[in-house]
Amino acid sequence: MTAHFRPLLRALTVATAVATAALAPSLAPTMATAQFGPAITVNGDVISQYELSQREAMLQVFRTPGNLADVAREQLIEDRLKLSELRRAGLSITDEGLRTAMAEFAGRANLELDQFITLLGQQGVSEETFRDFVLINVSWRDYIRSRYGDRAQVSEAEIDQALGQADASSGIEVLLSEIIIPAPPPQAAQARATADRISRLTSTAAFEAEARRVSALPSRTRGGRLDWLPITNYPPALRGLLLDLAPGEVTAPIPITNGVALFQMRGVREVPRAAQEPAAIEYAAFYIPGGLSDRGLREAARVDANVDTCDDLYGIARNLPPEQLERDVLPPSDIPQDVAIELAKLDPGETSYVLTRANGETLVFLMMCGRTPALGEGQDRDAIRNQLRSQRLGTFADALLADLRAASTITFN
Repeated sequence: MTAHFRPLLRALTVATAVATAALAPSLAPTMATAQFGPAITVNGDVISQYELSQREAMLQVFRTPGNLADVAREQLIEDRLKLSELRRAGLSITDEGLRTAMAEFAGRANLELDQFITLLGQQGVSEETFRDFVLINVSWRDYIRSRYGDRAQVSEAEIDQALGQADASSGIEVLLSEIIIPAPPPQAAQARATADRISRLTSTAAFEAEARRVSALPSRTRGGRLDWLPITNYPPALRGLLLDLAPGEVTAPIPITNGVALFQMRGVREVPRAAQEPAAIEYAAFYIPGGLSDRGLREAARVDANVDTCDDLYGIARNLPPEQLERDVLPPSDIPQDVAIELAKLDPGETSYVLTRANGETLVFLMMCGRTPALGEGQDRDAIRNQLRSQRLGTFADALLADLRAASTITFN
């Protein structure tokens, strides 16, 4: 059997409308209009308010940076454009292939598919929403590969050029200021309101004053000011967001675990030698009871005074439950957003203890172990070929999507 493309959430919409009518006939038309009425129309294909809220909730679970309402709207418009092109091409995916793709996605969070679906459900995201998200994106990826694969071939000379430029290419460094506002559940709404207000600032002095007043980071004593750092130190999902900022501009609030992050751009510069983008980052997390209380911070300071490398943490964790110390080697895209933001500021052996887990009850003592560069001595030529090919396919995909959007009719209701 194949999972053919169909209007997203049609079955879910019908089932929900029937259930609503059975429970409260007088309310059903109003609720259906509010939830499933057209919010956006793309070439006659409707995006409902329900789909927008579902996508936004899913992005929150994925810890996507930026204004989630805007991101959800743009993603769903692009999904409709992709879906139209996929229908035109007559492309479909087998049920088995779709299930495998969903399981692979869940595996990035170190979860089985059923566990991942349960987690989404607990956050109000339906399985159908996740299924349709994977269905379109996996099918679009396969379509782009099949359509442009022959034009995206990489020659040996291009690989040689990439290797030769790895040490000589220029790079980008950014000068940022930061704020993290604690947002455990009882304070979440207030923290978001404060973050929304700060995100509209354009004055560095005003941002620094807010950092001193509300930030939970040690940098608050400097008004949140950071030193120059390579843009490659930051999580991939955050780089475009940062580079789009003009000096003085502030990011939209970025949801992180038990908090909200904000960055203000103070400067961008090009340097003659680029910092190599890491293929993987090794770090350790030691969990301390007490959160950001005086007790928790005193214990973190004690640990910090007794460790110089990640290996030293094994002595600290001796005789403690194994889960109290975690050490991971992960690609940057697989590291939790709040952890990745802190690691961006650390060199090997440096530590941070500003993050929390368990609704603020557990303090995360974070230590950078090291970065593995993506390019370097003895780099696998096949890895470079695949990287260049992916970049080329991405360019073709972006161009096609831009053409589809230019030829489309999009109506906001």
